[in-house]
Amino acid sequence: MAASTRASGVPDRALSPLGQRLRVLLSSEHVVGDLRRYFGIGMPPGEAPFTGSRFEHLAGGGDRPEVADRITAEDLVAVQTLSVTVPAPVALDILEGRLGVRLSGLLHAIPRDIDMVDADAVVVADGSPTDQAWGLLCQQYGVNWVIAGKVLSRKRPRLLPVYDRIVRCAVGRPPSFWLALHAALRADDQALHRRLLELRQAAGLPRR
Repeated sequence: MAASTRASGVPDRALSPLGQRLRVLLSSEHVVGDLRRYFGIGMPPGEAPFTGSRFEHLAGGGDRPEVADRITAEDLVAVQTLSVTVPAPVALDILEGRLGVRLSGLLHAIPRDIDMVDADAVVVADGSPTDQAWGLLCQQYGVNWVIAGKVLSRKRPRLLPVYDRIVRCAVGRPPSFWLALHAALRADDQALHRRLLELRQAAGLPRR
């Protein structure tokens, strides 16, 4: 193997700093086991998977067609599986008030059935409906960038992966996580994206 390539098969020179960190993480021999443990696959009787394993799939998912463009009570519960809570006044405004209407308009402009790797960068760029929805959530009292990001990840899990303090510690803090991840996934003929698909299959994770 050439010195400029690691176990993921992705050349270092093709990757940004975030991409290089992802390459290292995805090359670990523990990745498949960690995925299976997180999602409770092959777990001994009596042990429970991480609550976050239900985030995407709870109640059929936040991106199913009939609810994809509005934030529901089920979405707010799903966010709690990732150890954050939308403050009650904000939750009520989302479910019954003007905030929910404004967010629904923005969600309608964000593609639902596309993976980040296949989307145009403009979909997650500054000023996009995605960025506007994130900013609108962050403007609400008690809602920080982590909560806002997880709400949007619930609505568009294929397009907007979760980015919180734990993920930031692992992959760094680029000026725009979405744009940096988009570029990393598309680099070198989508090598990192293909590696992720291989790991999902190896771990036996369900496909949607």
